[in-house]
Amino acid sequence: MEHKYLTVTALTKYIKKKFDVDHHLTNVYLRGEISNFKHHSRGHMYMTIKDDMASIRAVMFQGQNSLLKFKPENGMKVLLQGNISIFEASGQYQLYIQDMQPDGIGSLHLAYEQLKEKLRLEGLFNTEHKKQLPTFPKKIAVLTSPTGAAIRDIVTTLERRYPLVDLIIIPILVQGKFSAKSIVEGIEKANKLTGIDTIILGRGGGSIEELWSFNEEIVARAIFVSEVPIISAVGHETDFTISDLVADVRAATPTGAAELAVPSRLDLSERVIQLNRMLEHSYQQQLKQANEKLQRIKQTTVFRFPKRFLEEKELLLDRIVEEHQQKTELFMKAKKDRWNLLHTQLQYVRPQLIIRQRRERWLQFDERLKNNIVRILQDKKIQFTNKLNQLELLDPTKIMRRGYSIAYSNEDEIIYQSEQLSINDEIKVKLSDGVIHANVTKIEEK
Repeated sequence: MEHKYLTVTALTKYIKKKFDVDHHLTNVYLRGEISNFKHHSRGHMYMTIKDDMASIRAVMFQGQNSLLKFKPENGMKVLLQGNISIFEASGQYQLYIQDMQPDGIGSLHLAYEQLKEKLRLEGLFNTEHKKQLPTFPKKIAVLTSPTGAAIRDIVTTLERRYPLVDLIIIPILVQGKFSAKSIVEGIEKANKLTGIDTIILGRGGGSIEELWSFNEEIVARAIFVSEVPIISAVGHETDFTISDLVADVRAATPTGAAELAVPSRLDLSERVIQLNRMLEHSYQQQLKQANEKLQRIKQTTVFRFPKRFLEEKELLLDRIVEEHQQKTELFMKAKKDRWNLLHTQLQYVRPQLIIRQRRERWLQFDERLKNNIVRILQDKKIQFTNKLNQLELLDPTKIMRRGYSIAYSNEDEIIYQSEQLSINDEIKVKLSDGVIHANVTKIEEK
């Protein structure tokens, strides 16, 4: 019997079709732990789902994982829904994930905690970044839904507490798919408007899903970079969003935000009344003190006996003038005595005499110098003559004039002994008036 052999591709395709038509594998609900998690640059997520006994490879394509509210991580326990199929290239079966939820905790709550921790580590919640609200704002921008109850509460409270403020309402979406982008655009618009010194960002209460726009990262970063201080008033008193943590001030309710943004005119009126009372009391105290001081001045001798005071000042002035004249005379006398002393010293010194004496001494020194030079030159001349005579005595030409001569070889070496020469050697004999060239014909030794 002849066997029919299949290719690996054919076998894999056959098994894949079996997986794809099995209704037990087309919609699988699975609980497990994530490991080997990888978020590919193209957006797809690859991972392994495991329990204590087994594991299975899994993939979640970008179209599905873009809807996740949290970020999957290694070690996270999750609830999965998807289908099992064969990846033909490797022949391995794997789970194709359609939906993923955290096991034991809601996905929105997990996403909230993950983003909260991320922004906390970046310092977006730090108090040093919080901007101070103006005490008396001039123009406030309110970012909220134009149809919600929050806008009515804010407007009513502002008009009641501080009608002097200008109110700019910037409508935004507070929930839904495009609400986060709408909130960011509203914040940017408020920062571009001239004169805005406070922003109120808020909405009424709701579920975590309804308030989720205020937990988005783009909203948190838009609040952080806003140059205008922002009051966040999202939901009720028990609701806390990421926007509340990043904002410069958090209000429990929209009404509370309006109360934080502006002072109360009743409080201001009471404060003005108190300040008026304090000012009047201070004025009365100062006036009383001034009157008491004036009475004390009136009782002084100057005001009671002005002529006597003037006479005393006249006497004091005379004494000061006299002392001044005495000091001036003493000063002038001291300067005159000093001048006389210097004049006497100058006469005694007589510069012309000193100059003449110094000139005579210079002439004496000059004469002595000339004499020394002449004497030294004479001594040197005598020494030179003596040395010259000594050299003449040692001059070999003097000796040669008396009949002596010097013999040289052809190499100009002086011949001292006969053994330096051979028969027929050429020699040079230097006389006092010339040189003789000769040949050696005979050598006689002593």
